[in-house]
Amino acid sequence: MSDAESQTHNHSYGHDVQAELAPISRELRELIPDVYKGFGGLHAAAFRAGALDAKTKELVALAIAITTHCDGCIAAHAKGAARNGASEAEVAELIGVTISMNGGPGTVYGPRAFAAFREFKSA
Repeated sequence: MSDAESQTHNHSYGHDVQAELAPISRELRELIPDVYKGFGGLHAAAFRAGALDAKTKELVALAIAITTHCDGCIAAHAKGAARNGASEAEVAELIGVTISMNGGPGTVYGPRAFAAFREFKSA
């Protein structure tokens, strides 16, 4: 395995991204608590099971995260998809759709999302 392959293989697209963002997110949350409280309420309302179940909503969010190239969002929604029972096959097909809709960038952020999902699914 080459050095580049080894670095890619050992990179965590789930836990590492969340760990990197956590300290600065906590600091910012202390400075603008009302914004975070409002976002938390919006998030809870949007992800509450209704006509769509929680797993489907997490898969939709994961597709959007791939499309917007948001590594933090990918980590959060890969974890949410794993926690809500998404299968590897479901995530793979979802990534196929994002590649179809996004072209080349989908082939970069899709594998990141797949790696993050696998990481959280095996945890």
